Amino acid sequence: MTSKDWEQRVTTAWAAIDSYDDETFRAVVDELAGDLPDGHPVAAFERACAFDSTGRPDLAEPLYREALAGELPGERRRRAVIQLASSIRNLGRPAESVELLTAELERGSDHLDDAARCVLALALTDAGREREAVSVAVGALARHLPRYQRSMAAYARALIEPAR
Repeated sequence: MTSKDWEQRVTTAWAAIDSYDDETFRAVVDELAGDLPDGHPVAAFERACAFDSTGRPDLAEPLYREALAGELPGERRRRAVIQLASSIRNLGRPAESVELLTAELERGSDHLDDAARCVLALALTDAGREREAVSVAVGALARHLPRYQRSMAAYARALIEPAR
């Protein structure tokens, strides 16, 4: 089996997640992850995603950390950080989630920025920092509006800047 074949099988499994009950889906992903060498960071990542997507952030967290410690390659690394931060938020640790996502957004920019900002806005809300959360959400949304981008970006900044 080639890496491309394995990736296609993983993509197919994820596309069918809603056709499985939680336990069966986790078993499907676990079997796919078992096709990789022991200790492979992608295996830990896929297992973490399966736990996370089926309502078990408590079991996902250590697997995300394992995947990241194993130098998870490519886009999966950034996804793991975002998803770990989401799991941590769901486990009642929003300040840690904010810290992870803030650091991740400072690392660089790509097509997952808005996903990171969305989770950041939720974590900020849980941390009692609602004005910052709205600022992050409006700022992320502003770039996608057909009009009013400049105005919305300015309003997002105004939410967190001290009154002049």
